[in-house]
Amino acid sequence: MQDITPRLAARVRALRDAAGLSLEALAERSGVSRSAISLIERGRSSPTAVVLDKLAAALGVTLASLFEDEAARAEPPSPLARVAQQPVWTDPASGYVRRNVSPALPSPIQLVDVRFPPGQRVAYDHSARASEVHQQVWMIDGTMELTVGDTGWRLERGDCLAMTLDAPIVWHNPTRQPARYLVALATLPWRLR
Repeated sequence: MQDITPRLAARVRALRDAAGLSLEALAERSGVSRSAISLIERGRSSPTAVVLDKLAAALGVTLASLFEDEAARAEPPSPLARVAQQPVWTDPASGYVRRNVSPALPSPIQLVDVRFPPGQRVAYDHSARASEVHQQVWMIDGTMELTVGDTGWRLERGDCLAMTLDAPIVWHNPTRQPARYLVALATLPWRLR
């Protein structure tokens, strides 16, 4: 398995540079300390999923986008993502493992395969996003409890839940068995309401 830390470091730095943000400005937008961002960008930190989600929201991208290969962006994108080339990352806090399945083509859709350990929980705060992000979670195996805003859902094998990433979300595996699910993300520009 590849070490995802250098890829993550390069991607966060490139997105920050592209947005014209200083370390201080990104820290203020994301609520992540300047020193923590600096460590991430230098590949000296293993950030948690919660920290990465805050950075992604502040940079106007999805969490899955942080795992794109910045070096490969100079090459023409392939419509094929071979399993051996799909980035795999483990959250150091919960141990959940995510694999970005989608090819590197520019697309409003991203697929992520997640394996979530028994008894673990990850809570994402609501962060303002530059785009409207829709997400569907399809349970492949096991059980997950999701709380989206104030509404709770228990997902079993085969269930699918659709949501918009505009509220706090808590992911919890309440069982003693691992869970596996597919997340499909679609990013749309904000619409006037």
